[in-house]
Amino acid sequence: MTEQVTYASKPWLKHYESGIPEALDFKEELLTDYLQASVAHYSDKTALVFQGYTLSYGQLDKMVRSMTACLKGFGVKKGDSVAILLPNTIPCVAAYYAILRLGAVVVMNNPLYTDRELEHQFNDSGAKVLITLDLLADRMVKLREKTGIKEIIYTSIGDYLPFPKNLLFPLVGKRKKMAASVSPAPSVYKWKEMIAAHTPSDFREEISLDDVAMYQYTGGTTGVSKGVMLTHRNLSFQIQQAKAWFPQFIRGEEVCLGALPYFHIFGLTAALNLPIAMGWKTILVPKPQAPQLFEAITKFRPTFAPLVPTMYIGMVNHPDIEKTDLTSIKGCFSGSAPLPVEVIKAFEKRSGSVIAEGFGMTESSPVTHINPFAGGPRKPGSIGLPLSSTEARIVDLVDGVTEMPVGETGELVVRGPQVMKGYLNRPDATAETLTDGWLHTGDIAKMDEDGYFFIVDRKKDMILSGGYNVYPRDIDEVLYEHPKVQEACAIGIPHAHRGEAVKVFVVLKEGEEATERELIDYCAGKLAKYKLPVAVAFRSELPKSTVGKILRKELREQEG
Repeated sequence: MTEQVTYASKPWLKHYESGIPEALDFKEELLTDYLQASVAHYSDKTALVFQGYTLSYGQLDKMVRSMTACLKGFGVKKGDSVAILLPNTIPCVAAYYAILRLGAVVVMNNPLYTDRELEHQFNDSGAKVLITLDLLADRMVKLREKTGIKEIIYTSIGDYLPFPKNLLFPLVGKRKKMAASVSPAPSVYKWKEMIAAHTPSDFREEISLDDVAMYQYTGGTTGVSKGVMLTHRNLSFQIQQAKAWFPQFIRGEEVCLGALPYFHIFGLTAALNLPIAMGWKTILVPKPQAPQLFEAITKFRPTFAPLVPTMYIGMVNHPDIEKTDLTSIKGCFSGSAPLPVEVIKAFEKRSGSVIAEGFGMTESSPVTHINPFAGGPRKPGSIGLPLSSTEARIVDLVDGVTEMPVGETGELVVRGPQVMKGYLNRPDATAETLTDGWLHTGDIAKMDEDGYFFIVDRKKDMILSGGYNVYPRDIDEVLYEHPKVQEACAIGIPHAHRGEAVKVFVVLKEGEEATERELIDYCAGKLAKYKLPVAVAFRSELPKSTVGKILRKELREQEG
């Protein structure tokens, strides 16, 4: 008689790659310790590349210590909040580590946000200093009056460029809207002048691993964005989990494609904290669209590429893929949203690399699950296995406690050292989301007998049609298989008889034409009748978050 498979039996351990432990013996180290170790080992090696401009680990360390002195001079101390409003640039990285050295709290913000959204985040976090871009500086000076921000430091895309770009930028930067003049105002400073004016400081605050390192704001797609309190332990132990999961990647030798935005937790972990801790070279890509990604891959030959689905989709469907050599890439990591199976096959065929699809949330730093990278089976459509030192269960959608039988759907809950401390100023929301250390993800999922987890859909996205549960992702996946379809997103709309029915929004590949009937008929042989779309809307583009996640909620609101 075989032993019954349960969540407690952790069937996923049988599919861990050789050498990956069930539980890690975590080192009590801070992110700033990782940077210092990389500086000690690789001082002269390149840490960052921006538009061809290179910065060594030694130079990065010097810049971090100068900004530490500057912020300390402003009176920033342990527990104070400092906001960063920047794309992936060299000052973004240096400011991040300087704030951590002071024991202050980093508040990453999206440069595309409106003043209303930023005002909420600045005030909710209690930010005292803001580091931003010249293009946004005048706006932020006006907004400062409504916040507790005292000092503003601004940098420019042109601050760190190689010859001859550095000579040409002053002539073309403003014309191309890549630079802006900043009106004089009190307590507003230029980044490069502050770096030059402050002698590098060796100061490092005494910090506990359980001190808060960041307030990372959720996207706000379900209301006002909440500040997720991530501790130094959360971020440090997450990096140790990632290191253990990818043992094939060698310290000091890889090149990381830094295209995921650092103001998003996935980018911060996979494309900043991990490569810095590993002493890798990181190629900063502030505008991660297909042409820019192809250019970075061609010039700098990255070996590790953590990206989100829209980046893979954009590259696979771009004509330049035919003339771009992607074979430098050894491995890719995909998260943030489901990656269509057809796209995985197409990209892996072109590059010869492996895409390890995973899952995470802002509230879990973010990664909780990943497919095996090499040596273990990857299951199409699966988010993979729980990381070392991570537990996962599927519980009843209503009571949130009763465990569902293996193979049946329910809510995914996870527990591990990467799970947040809670939401800033939101004890009620914290109590709803965290129960005895278990994080309620809000995702409908199932686990198979091998311990692989599958996200079926978000609880809030489920469509109830004629008494049946319909998961939009099922319809999306079918349409992604259609040769004319580039992107697809299904939502529920009111229906007189069924309660709800399915409507899909579709972006066709360039030069293609299709009819509503053609796509509905295509689905007919692949989906149950109650899942079939009753309407198709063709769009030139779909609304997306800043990390490329299609915003199903926004489509529902537009439809309403």
